[in-house]
Amino acid sequence: MSGKIWFDGELKAWEDATVHVSTLGLHYGIGFFEGIRSHATDRGTVVFRLTDHLERLRRSAAIYGVPAPYSVEELRQATFDVIKANGFDNCYLRPIMFLGQGADPLRAPFHTAVIAFQHGPLVGAPPTGGVKAKISSFHRFTANSLPPAAKATGQYLNAMLAQTEARAAGCDEALLLNKDGYVADGWAHNVFVVRRGELLTPPTTSGALPGITRESVLTLAAERGITARETELVRTDLYLADEVFLTGTAAGIVPVSAVDGRPIGGGDRGDVTATLIKDLHDAVHSASHKDWLEPVE
Repeated sequence: MSGKIWFDGELKAWEDATVHVSTLGLHYGIGFFEGIRSHATDRGTVVFRLTDHLERLRRSAAIYGVPAPYSVEELRQATFDVIKANGFDNCYLRPIMFLGQGADPLRAPFHTAVIAFQHGPLVGAPPTGGVKAKISSFHRFTANSLPPAAKATGQYLNAMLAQTEARAAGCDEALLLNKDGYVADGWAHNVFVVRRGELLTPPTTSGALPGITRESVLTLAAERGITARETELVRTDLYLADEVFLTGTAAGIVPVSAVDGRPIGGGDRGDVTATLIKDLHDAVHSASHKDWLEPVE
């Protein structure tokens, strides 16, 4: 852990970008964050859908009634500054806003940071086959409990419970249902099902985060002529699917080989999944959708 972090408007050495243990974001889990990736391409270093991610960060804060301390353009420049200061090309970026110190959590100021890692918390799908998934006994929280549209720090306690349970059961990834039994999403991913050539994903009204990679995959599928739509799914839709995969910025597209011990398809990545993996790779490495790539200035 070395290099530079952009913290409250300036670049700081990694060891100097610190806060006190009394910081209220630590105590109450109040904060908002994004996961973003940069890539080395023939156009130089680019950031995939940077502005879309930063706008979602501000929306997450707005859902909680928090005005963002910095504009999208300021955070965009901060992201470029961090990449250049660390000399990175392929990296995982974590912009985060979190509650600072104060006697009153509703009046305390917010800190903002942009952190760059050479590797993200998830570095991609297995080279062959897929991951084993488990449907968690913990449900995704309801929209009237916590807003699923916000990428907020404390909300990931729900995800942690699910993923810890999945790992203890010998599985790789957790999937969550909502209180009505419909598939919401994975602990840190969106979920897609392929059935008879059609691509299906839960609507955000089922509790899914409106993922940037999810949206990208839906666009790429449409361009391929693959019928894709949002629809409510139950657990048996996963069991009986021809293909299942997960999507997220850090991981990209991750094939699922089994759900609750039931093999999916032939246990290997299917044709639709493989096609979309290739198309997403091309999109993030300049072969297509240059409008999604923001060159580091």
